[in-house]
Amino acid sequence: MRTRMRITPIAGALLCALMLVVPGFAQRPDRPALAVSGYVIDAELDPATHHLAAKAVVTFSAPENTKVVSFGFHPALKVTKISDEAGTVLTGERSPDGGVRITPATPFVPGQAAHWSFEYEGTITGNDDGPIEGLKLAAIQEPISYLLYPAHWFPTTGYLTNRFTMELHIRVTQGMRVFASGSLGASKPVTLTNGKLGDQYDFNWTKPGFPGTVIAGRYVNPVSAGMGNVKVYLTITHQQSGNELAQTAAKEFDFFSENFGAAESSHLNVVELPDDTLPAIWAPELAAILGSRVGDKSGIRLLANTIAHQWWGSEVSPRTLNDAWITNGMARYGELMYVEDESGKNALKTALQDVAAGALAYDTIPLSSVGRLSPFSPEFQSMTLEKGAMIFHMLRWEVGDKAFLATLKGALSQYTDGAICASEFEKVAEAQSQQELAAFFAQWVDGTGAPQFNNKYAVYRLGNNKGFRTIGEIDQDLDLFRMPVELRIETDGKTETQKIDVVGTDTQFVVDTFGRPRRISIDPQGWVLKSTPDLQVRIHILKGQQLVAQGDLPVALGEYQKALEANSQSSLANYRIGELLFAQRNYQASVNSYRDALRGDGEPRWTEVWSYIAIGKIYDLTGQRDRAVNEYRLAVQTNDNTQGAVNEARQWLQKPFKRAESE
Repeated sequence: MRTRMRITPIAGALLCALMLVVPGFAQRPDRPALAVSGYVIDAELDPATHHLAAKAVVTFSAPENTKVVSFGFHPALKVTKISDEAGTVLTGERSPDGGVRITPATPFVPGQAAHWSFEYEGTITGNDDGPIEGLKLAAIQEPISYLLYPAHWFPTTGYLTNRFTMELHIRVTQGMRVFASGSLGASKPVTLTNGKLGDQYDFNWTKPGFPGTVIAGRYVNPVSAGMGNVKVYLTITHQQSGNELAQTAAKEFDFFSENFGAAESSHLNVVELPDDTLPAIWAPELAAILGSRVGDKSGIRLLANTIAHQWWGSEVSPRTLNDAWITNGMARYGELMYVEDESGKNALKTALQDVAAGALAYDTIPLSSVGRLSPFSPEFQSMTLEKGAMIFHMLRWEVGDKAFLATLKGALSQYTDGAICASEFEKVAEAQSQQELAAFFAQWVDGTGAPQFNNKYAVYRLGNNKGFRTIGEIDQDLDLFRMPVELRIETDGKTETQKIDVVGTDTQFVVDTFGRPRRISIDPQGWVLKSTPDLQVRIHILKGQQLVAQGDLPVALGEYQKALEANSQSSLANYRIGELLFAQRNYQASVNSYRDALRGDGEPRWTEVWSYIAIGKIYDLTGQRDRAVNEYRLAVQTNDNTQGAVNEARQWLQKPFKRAESE
């Protein structure tokens, strides 16, 4: 039996990023049987009845001799009529996955576009079955209604690979604002089907892309910062966060514009989503995140990732799902570049630890074959997001910052409003860096695994007081590996660094230093994706967190225990076990695990303050208020306010903790 568990604020940014990119139905990496070029959609939303009524005219082309065409469609929507451009009513049937299969009345003419009209309606409360199990991607409700592109609320094909234009006319009840791509200006009053007054919003996105997301809600007046091209729309509940969020969004947009080049559009609306859907979603000119994240520091990275998709996803897209690592990975790495710019290289290095764990967590097939996986699986998303980000990080090391940024701008410029594949990106990188990169991409895109470095060396004193010579060898287990790796030699005096081209399983090096070498480190700055004992611990913990998010607590516990087998002193593994047992109300075992976390290696540091808080909560729940107060005081004394820990400890010092009825 699977049990749902609430993820604490410390679950980390990785899970949110994994949920951020949610492709639709599993599909083969081949070109789709048909290609949609454009939509004209008229739709009316009634939040009072959760009802959607719409008509979509779809322009598409299909291969010659196609007998049946299929479109993805939300299972809660009923298609009432399908007709072709001649007005002939077509026969369609629903497929098991909720899509629609249609038989054309006449054969398709090669090179000639077809124009079919779909009329449909239905009730979408958000509690109904959607196209992706476990994800709420559409809901018509108060105060915010949303129809996300992956919800298939209109006839779709080739999710994230088939680019299209879209003209939209959305009618809503008065007082609601509507957001989509390509706004045509202010609303105009209309009379709705129910006879009440409403407003119509018109949009037209004329560049091939993915403009299929619509958000309608009761938002206060927008807030902007900087040039004013980025506007933030929040509900009255979160309006106090508007100014800070606008400043952050403007800084992130400007940062990416500087590093990636001008976006497709200089306008961006940052819009609040309700807390019952994805952490974030993007579309041209649109970046939306959960209301609960707009005032949260972790929301800064989430927003950066979402905004980066204006370039990586919107401006250029993967040619097939095998190429999704380019856009998913670069949006993720763009987020990390912003972290580095704001907080320095140490912050980047820390963030990369979790990214590296995600990169190797499911590294069983090459990225060039990832399209065979279910696109919304943890495996697909970890590989395209995290391993993709690490590939860009390593490419930056290989070619240098200047050539790296030139490569990014070159790819975006050359493939604007189009698709790009791995071989095309490789050619751009080689042209901009003037380097041969076939071995690099063969290793990381067409291969699996990561090197596990070991070094052995001997130190010799040079005559005539000339210092010391170190002769050593770097060993690793991948025969085809070829990449520059940094050596750091710590001596009695000055610390030296040297770049070594590691080729094959054994690479010799010679380093002369004035001071006697005390320690030699391989890749101390973390430029190369490599396997280490610490990383294996992080991988098991990451898998455990993903299983918890899916509600599979027994298997998650097994992953956490594997992490402890790799490092019995891991505070993080013990903390996660305590968290899981707390959710199951196994309080004694939970306290034991939290105590083990406090006695462990103390990594990461926040496990201390949050373990004290968790133990305090358990004492409160078991009627031991004095002992609970002592734990909360210990939490406050750490002065570690990670994710608001000290603030929460002070809250429970004032009143006993009680579980919510839903927990």
